[in-house]
Amino acid sequence: MAEQNLLEIRDLHAGIEGKEILHGINLTIKPGEVHAVMGPNGAGKSTLSAVLAGRPDYTVTGGSITFAGRNLLEMSPEERSWAGMFLSFQYPIEIPGVSITNFMKAAVNARRKAKGELEMPPAQFLKLLKEKMAFVGMKGEFAKREVNVGFSGGEKKRNEIFQMAMLDPTLSILDETDSGLDVDALKIVADGVNALRSPEKSAIIITHYKHLLELITPDRVHVLKAGRIVATGGMELAERIETEGFDSING
Repeated sequence: MAEQNLLEIRDLHAGIEGKEILHGINLTIKPGEVHAVMGPNGAGKSTLSAVLAGRPDYTVTGGSITFAGRNLLEMSPEERSWAGMFLSFQYPIEIPGVSITNFMKAAVNARRKAKGELEMPPAQFLKLLKEKMAFVGMKGEFAKREVNVGFSGGEKKRNEIFQMAMLDPTLSILDETDSGLDVDALKIVADGVNALRSPEKSAIIITHYKHLLELITPDRVHVLKAGRIVATGGMELAERIETEGFDSING
């Protein structure tokens, strides 16, 4: 029996405010694969992640997306999360008045409820919380802080990886999570992705640069330009972009 693809995008056209940005994206990701999507500014990388996450301000005008055998375009953002999809934002939002502990407790239990499971016992949740905070190098005091309020850029990114580790998604989408990170924070992101890597779990790494990819080693590298994937290869493609720039990749 053939292995089912985890994510299958076929001839995807999408945009915002009446302007089409994606002009026919085709992408297939199997369980256990890590794919990198690279491209210059304005190529459509963040539009792709927004469409996958179900942001309502983006409109799909053609094509299809199947996730774990389901029609992704018929699923709400919450249903996508419950089904195992996670998006790490390029610019993580602040949630005043909500502590990281309460935020994660709600997220973890919402996913468990969607699976027909009981809420996680408080002692088990706190143990998991401490374990994952230690894993990403977050101080215990952050558990009581409001989500991303007063956080530095690096702290926000670290918190995103912590959330990813807590939720243990089937498909993680990292939208330029490496933007503006120092070497130590970059390693935290890479360690988080590598720790979640398994034959069942996959990831999409959206980035301009190869630095994060050197720590993760993706199975496939795709180049997105002007709303289309114009080239696919391995790390040699990222190396070429590093030395010759995106202008050298013309499909």
